[in-house]
Amino acid sequence: MSKRIALITGGTRGIGLGVAAALGKEGFDLCVCGLRTAEAAEESLANLRATGAQVLYVRADIGSKTDRHNLLQAVEAHYGALHVLVNNAGVAPEVRADILDATEESFERLMRINLQGPYFLTQAAANWMVRQKKSNPDFSGCVINVTSVSAEMVSVNRGEYCVSKAGLGMATKLFAVRLGGFGIPVYEIQPGIIATDMTAAVTAKYDAMIANGLLVESRWGKPEDVGRAAAMLARGDLPYATGTVLYVDGGLTLPRL
Repeated sequence: MSKRIALITGGTRGIGLGVAAALGKEGFDLCVCGLRTAEAAEESLANLRATGAQVLYVRADIGSKTDRHNLLQAVEAHYGALHVLVNNAGVAPEVRADILDATEESFERLMRINLQGPYFLTQAAANWMVRQKKSNPDFSGCVINVTSVSAEMVSVNRGEYCVSKAGLGMATKLFAVRLGGFGIPVYEIQPGIIATDMTAAVTAKYDAMIANGLLVESRWGKPEDVGRAAAMLARGDLPYATGTVLYVDGGLTLPRL
């Protein structure tokens, strides 16, 4: 095996697809997972294969302990190695509800998928990376968590989403510290307003806000914007910076008068 292997959760649509395509162009072979059948995801998989990457698709719910185990088993069986884990898969609330009215069921769903899933997938992948590092000192690995500006910015009508992303931000710091001694960096990318399926329902709202000066860079973000940031991290272009948070948000979070 001469190529490095990257696993991108939720890698067949939206930001995940943008990240997977960028890593494929960088020479990585890929494993992507999602909830759709392989047939339903075939167009995305074909586009990823067109980058020159070998592509393994695994149908998996990142919120399921069994599916997470089977996902890593599939990567090991197919490639025998894992160098980069990108925790991208996540969901929004099914109903945007004020925090005075939101349900525990919605909270539990988002915590399971957006936080518990990537937390324990990282735990398992990190242990595998440590074993690879011990057997091969030249092994180069990293973990990239895709969170959201909602990890820091308040949206009271989707509080469970904000809390889940803030939790994943803390997980970034925790794993960065724990894996630092093994030379395995952990990073966080905070995307802003990105044109994806998740934001399609609020297009008109954000079009108006962007037109009224919400952003410094006055345009919607694209999945490939996040993909290029992830590729930089996966290549190792940001050394001596584990735990770093990259804001890919068009200046949304810049304090301005």
